[in-house]
Amino acid sequence: QVQLVESGGGLVQAGGSLRLSCAASGRTFSGYAMGWFRQAPGKEREFVATISWSGRSTYYKDSVKGRFAISRDNAKNTGYLRMNSLKPEDTAVYYCAAGGRSYSGAYYTQDYEYNYWGQGTQVTVSS
Repeated sequence: QVQLVESGGGLVQAGGSLRLSCAASGRTFSGYAMGWFRQAPGKEREFVATISWSGRSTYYKDSVKGRFAISRDNAKNTGYLRMNSLKPEDTAVYYCAAGGRSYSGAYYTQDYEYNYWGQGTQVTVSS
């Protein structure tokens, strides 16, 4: 099992920045791909960003490209999502997830491909 705990959410004005963290414990986190998803009120959970186990490969939802950056520090068992130029439409609960085939080098954009999930952290962007 891998336990994931997100932190770093909060209230920020449009144009501001936040950095979300995802601390992992339990089984080896470093071998799994990691993803960030979000769910706004009344909407389905959606993919935001993903990174391969090594950090060499990343992929983003179109609307966050150039504004968000996903990264990870396997030595610290922690993943990150840096969010710049935030917009009100970025308001949501953000979830980190880990999973996929260990050390495969792949990344994943579908939530069913992830085995482990955190509890979420609220991000609210005011206009």
